[in-house]
Amino acid sequence: MEGVINCVAYTGDGRRLGDVDIEDISEILQFPGQFIWIGLYEPDEECLREVQQEFNLHDLAIEDAHAAHQRPKIEEYGDSLFVVLRTAQRVKGDIEFGETHVFVGPRYIVSVRHGASLTYKDVRHRCESAPQLLKQGPGFVLYAIMDFIVDNYFPPVQDLEDDIEELETVLFDGGSSAEVTRKIYELKSQLLLLKRAVSPMIDVCNRLVRFDIALIQPETRLYFRDVYDHVIRINETIDTARELLTGALETNLALVSVRQNEVMKKLAGWAAIFAVPTMVAGIYGMNFEFMPELGWRFGYPLVIGGMFAACGMLYWNFKRLGWF
Repeated sequence: MEGVINCVAYTGDGRRLGDVDIEDISEILQFPGQFIWIGLYEPDEECLREVQQEFNLHDLAIEDAHAAHQRPKIEEYGDSLFVVLRTAQRVKGDIEFGETHVFVGPRYIVSVRHGASLTYKDVRHRCESAPQLLKQGPGFVLYAIMDFIVDNYFPPVQDLEDDIEELETVLFDGGSSAEVTRKIYELKSQLLLLKRAVSPMIDVCNRLVRFDIALIQPETRLYFRDVYDHVIRINETIDTARELLTGALETNLALVSVRQNEVMKKLAGWAAIFAVPTMVAGIYGMNFEFMPELGWRFGYPLVIGGMFAACGMLYWNFKRLGWF
């Protein structure tokens, strides 16, 4: 069936029985202790409806899983859970997001992937290699999926931190202020999207470690605490990165203002220097008949020398003040 990646039955002691067809699920569940793990990728509505009939899933949850435009959340429908998680991958410098919808019941778990997401083949292999843990049932599989998703947040976050370090280097090396500002806003936008994916998972993990969810066995709650710690760490890292970018933006604006002041000082200094010959030329341009230096042999060289001396003196003073 289109969209079905895996459909595997497991015994009560965590051993793999083998692949099964969706239409044969009801027969497998007749045996006590066995449970089903189904992996779907962008299934069509027909596939979801068939899975719904096999496990009696709620219409609202199926609608959400088909639409795939949800924020991370956890909802209870009778004796089952519906968990929405956001996945993230760094692709060509940008972070692309996907969604994973997980239906968890006493004897089944169904994962529905949409968009950018790594395959959960490694998750299944890791669980099957530890039957002593997999015997905890669908609750442990939910932990394994969440742990895999959360661990895959770390590479994009690390890449963003590296980009921020490079940005700081360019910033203080005198890079283009417009380019730096554009890069800052791009990184802030990606961090905001990542924040929206990570932050709600804190509430999801909090709920799963509580004792009012019978589907999660006490020994499995310890594992969800580890996921919770990782989510908190990532969330704090994102907040720190956002603060660094805010500081970088303020620093960039301050450096732009400093550069503008330097330019204004240079312009003012040169204007003052050229004001001296302009003044002298203005006096000579008044066409007075009686000017002492007009009839003096050394008058003209003396005036020219005086202008150069005055300009040189102004330049020296401005240079000493750091204007040039």
